[in-house]
Amino acid sequence: MVDKLPVKLGGTDYTQIFIAVFVIVITLVLIALYKRRKSTRRGILFTGICDSGKTLLFSQLIHNKHIQTHTSIKENISNYIFNGDALKVIDIPGHERLRDRFFSQYKDIAKGIVFVVDSNTITQDIRDAAEFLYNIIVDPVIVKNKPNILILCNKQDFTFAKGGSAVKSIFEKELNTLRTTKSSQLESVDPKVKKASLLGDSEEDFDFGALSLKVDIAESYAYHKNGSVDIEGLKKWLSRQI
Repeated sequence: MVDKLPVKLGGTDYTQIFIAVFVIVITLVLIALYKRRKSTRRGILFTGICDSGKTLLFSQLIHNKHIQTHTSIKENISNYIFNGDALKVIDIPGHERLRDRFFSQYKDIAKGIVFVVDSNTITQDIRDAAEFLYNIIVDPVIVKNKPNILILCNKQDFTFAKGGSAVKSIFEKELNTLRTTKSSQLESVDPKVKKASLLGDSEEDFDFGALSLKVDIAESYAYHKNGSVDIEGLKKWLSRQI
């Protein structure tokens, strides 16, 4: 039997050249696929419970105008343009019977999530708001894609509205409680499930900084009785998502 020799032309071994070209082509294809997949996630989801002010924020951001709002029963969708680039902003209804369905519909394209909070009533609403936020940050699609999250503390024009730092602390305390409760529920179903499997180590107080997701805090108000608006924190965060 005669062993096959590498193809040579003019004394040059083309086997190594072929392998090098093949590796380069495969690398370029993988890069192109990665960029294509990344470009399909251009959505910014406006989420939050009812009456947090999402739709008015959406109107001020996209149309720069105040509108009379009511509880939404369907999503609002439009493009936000910044320096020639566009993000698809999707305002999801906050009603508890609708929000999960709409969130599931759009979570795959989420590049960022704006979780809008009514800073004036957060103390009363914290259980519902934290439950919704918890379901978002442990969602398998969200954990995999790692969209950036902004907790937007809205309605800062109210006299007794909680500031961003206070809202963050309130959420962390409630999520700490939720983490323990959810872990116990899972352990009752499957004893092999560890408490540390949800939102970090349950032996330590929950902190947003421990998440694999990047969570920012900003403040806003979409309409004051004197006609002023402050959504600059939202706009700055959006500019970093382009």
